Amino acid sequence: MASTRLENNRNLQLINRISELKKKRNAIILAHNYQLGEVQDIADFVGDSLELSQKAAKTEAEVIVFCGVHFMAETASILCPEKRVLLPDIHAGCPMANMITADQLRQQKTKYPNARVICYINSTAAVKAESDICCTSANAVRIVLGLRDAGEIIFVPDQYLGHYIMTRAGREMILWPGYCPTHVRILPRNIIKLRKEYSQAKVAVHPECRPDVIALADEVMSTSGICRYARRDDVQELIVGTEIGIIHRLQKENPGKRFIPISEQAVCPNMKLITLEKILWSLEEMAPEVKVPKEIRLRAKAAVDRMLESG
Repeated sequence: MASTRLENNRNLQLINRISELKKKRNAIILAHNYQLGEVQDIADFVGDSLELSQKAAKTEAEVIVFCGVHFMAETASILCPEKRVLLPDIHAGCPMANMITADQLRQQKTKYPNARVICYINSTAAVKAESDICCTSANAVRIVLGLRDAGEIIFVPDQYLGHYIMTRAGREMILWPGYCPTHVRILPRNIIKLRKEYSQAKVAVHPECRPDVIALADEVMSTSGICRYARRDDVQELIVGTEIGIIHRLQKENPGKRFIPISEQAVCPNMKLITLEKILWSLEEMAPEVKVPKEIRLRAKAAVDRMLESG
């Protein structure tokens, strides 16, 4: 009990100091749905990567502390070039985003010179800059349907999201063999076992999951989609197939309901690198800063803008 009180007091001191520095720096704290619970609790906004950057762009804040991974901070820099973007741990990268480079995409485009390139928002700014249009997990099917008259389509970097899109949009695409290491840890046997234990529960999974997992789910949706779905009156128990950090938000927003992670192995270690101590240090030192060079930013923003213009 004594150690718990000491920890609580320590966290309270950190939170108070963070709050003071936030005001001093005119800063806003953004936390992705997969962040540690204590990080989500002090954030001004919690959500998915693009949603957070869009919210930040509408605020008067001069500084964005992005509690997520590197490509998310880059997206904030792309949409908010006049603001200073801080990533509390510069080592918080995304393995899937790093599975393709701008050079590799350029080589792929050379093989298919007439193809349009759709780039998942979970990608580096340099890869976005080589793409025709971006998409999110929520709007990907609609984006592809909107390119019905296009010829070949290259989709990067997530092969499993790409496969899901192809099945829903009814068209072939050239898929890059990337994947999310966290979501591939979710297996069909996890769902089968939990359905027996929680017979009344719905199953919602992220489209980054493998096709054999998606085939067993009741719903396939983005993290924001899962959060909205969880609020429905007919959903009292939900088996959740994405990174387990989202369970904190689901329970906080829906007291009295039960949320079961499909797999306790579905943990993104990079998402867990950011802590209260690192947020405080970042605000104190105004570092590490993520700034996308203008030439890359403008080209990457064009791909993001085309997505937003599509509705």
